[in-house]
Amino acid sequence: MEKSIQSWLKEADTRLSPVSETPSLDVQVLMAAQLNQTRSWVLAHPEQKLTDGDVSSLEAMLLQMESSTPLPYITGKGYFYGMEFLVTPDVLIPRPETELLVEQALAWCQTHSTPQFILDVGTGSGCIAIALATHLPGTCVLAIDKSPAALRIARNNASFHQVTDRVKFILSDLTSALSGEFSLICANLPYIPSGTLSKLPVARTEPKLALDGGEDGLDQIRRLVKDALHITPPDACLLLEIEASQGVAVRTLAKNVFPDAAVSVLKDLADHDRLLKIERSGNND
Repeated sequence: MEKSIQSWLKEADTRLSPVSETPSLDVQVLMAAQLNQTRSWVLAHPEQKLTDGDVSSLEAMLLQMESSTPLPYITGKGYFYGMEFLVTPDVLIPRPETELLVEQALAWCQTHSTPQFILDVGTGSGCIAIALATHLPGTCVLAIDKSPAALRIARNNASFHQVTDRVKFILSDLTSALSGEFSLICANLPYIPSGTLSKLPVARTEPKLALDGGEDGLDQIRRLVKDALHITPPDACLLLEIEASQGVAVRTLAKNVFPDAAVSVLKDLADHDRLLKIERSGNND
């Protein structure tokens, strides 16, 4: 029996309701991905008939969602800062709270001499580096990650957004493969404590390498802050995403390494501590 867009969406919505907080939205996104259309087009064409191939592919995607596979890994698309990114299980799914980091980086560039090079540590899908390069056309971004698979995805995303001439990718464990200085360093490193991570659903679907921050969640952040002492000039800025419970700990860490820096912890839209900001004064060499 032939199915229309409307009939399949209704059935799929019912099936997905037990496992999704947004079943209607999710099935519309699946439909749009399958038909290579927008969600608005899907909603405007409820009587459009689906081919047997469409139905078969949609059923396969729906089964993945019912087994808790994240929607972006099914469609291969994630969205960040108003931009579309290729995502696979080799990289974290871009999240809205990370947009605060990009907003702060752009704001800092507006009030300082925009650096020739920005460093993005733990680039993953490349979403931070590519968003910055897109909004700062005169700047180059050096994006590093220790996962070769993640860097392959990031390079594809840079190509898609036509910034390959200004975003350079390097395989590196934090700053170990780098030389020189950077006036602006951005990082969304693993920050979930190991004991907490094991209890979270995200641990079953997204790369542990990008999530596990060690016993207190600060292993990678602690290393980068200490490394930054040697690769930042006076008046540099560091922006690091953190877990909501780490505000006090990262503030203390930053002040110990950069005693004369202006250190602040910024909150996200949910009023959770989300971003460590370190602004060097030039007196803590």
